Amino acid sequence: MDLKFKAINILIVEDELLIAKNLSLKLEKLGYQIVGIVSSGADAIDRAVEMKPDLILMDIVIKGEIDGIETAAIINQKLDIPIIYTTAYADDETLQRAENTGSYGYLLKPFKERELHATIKIVLSKHQEAVNMQTLLALAATKSDNRSRFISMAYHDLNTPLTTIQLSAEMLEDCEFMNLPGTKNKNIDRIKKAVSNMSGLLEDILMISKAESGKVSLNLNQINVTDFCASVLEELQPILSDKHLLTFATKTEPVHANLDAKLLHHLLTNLVSNAIKYSPNGGNVTLELICENEQIIFAVRDEGIGMTAEYERKLFQQFERGENVGKIKGSGLGLCIVKHIVDLHGGTISVETAIGKGTTFIVALPFFS
Repeated sequence: MDLKFKAINILIVEDELLIAKNLSLKLEKLGYQIVGIVSSGADAIDRAVEMKPDLILMDIVIKGEIDGIETAAIINQKLDIPIIYTTAYADDETLQRAENTGSYGYLLKPFKERELHATIKIVLSKHQEAVNMQTLLALAATKSDNRSRFISMAYHDLNTPLTTIQLSAEMLEDCEFMNLPGTKNKNIDRIKKAVSNMSGLLEDILMISKAESGKVSLNLNQINVTDFCASVLEELQPILSDKHLLTFATKTEPVHANLDAKLLHHLLTNLVSNAIKYSPNGGNVTLELICENEQIIFAVRDEGIGMTAEYERKLFQQFERGENVGKIKGSGLGLCIVKHIVDLHGGTISVETAIGKGTTFIVALPFFS
């Protein structure tokens, strides 16, 4: 979809006719094309399948047996259409339900043209990059002589628009309407978070490509490993929920060793963030640092969902994910990258796990002193 030249078709789902007409006029004034206005979930599903619009503006409270969030979930199962929720209010429970359907965000009523236009542009760009990402992942899953070169090119091609989206979100955050009394737009934070996730995925794909083509090499420098671990945990504090407790445990004096700081950061960040992510009910997440037998040992423990024996055997393969992860999102690339990093250092990695009882990853790296 070329956003510059193709007219953007929008379906409006709104059970208040006056609000719907007013919204339609604003959108047409901004240059968008309205393919329909419907007031119920059933009609929205039928019209979406029939018209396949580029975007749906979905009121959460609509007529019929299902609300806007349930309607969006059904549409998402059938079609890849970005959906923006519209609502007069948004409590935390409703936002959580909306997020679970894969929505691209929401707009608060009454609508302001500047906010409306900016949000639509950002969402359409974000959706286009998601489509590109799916194509890139599909390619990364195939075996091709030109895959490494293509992924490297695609990384740079996709990273530029991601930067643009991020800057647009920050500009939207600074718009005058954000300072008006009673106006809130949590959608901005969600956009910025999504961009960050997409950027992280691109980094993972590029790392896999380089590792497989032998282009990742060690850049060893002496670091204070104790301080380094503490710093990584500090960086990860924002992703903790109030149900998690993140701790660092070590019985040794400050440890210094020659390691690749960039790769070690990637390794620890991946293992600890996974421990948090796959502990949806909270609990203790611990990073333990041990020195013995001329090795530095990192143990990352959680009290999360654990792994099946079948998945444990495929743990470090690309795009593999456990059957028990449910709705927890992930690409299946992180642990494969971790294994590459461990191998580059000449180390070992092992796992201890049980369903419902948590997981412990144990990484042992030589000192290189």
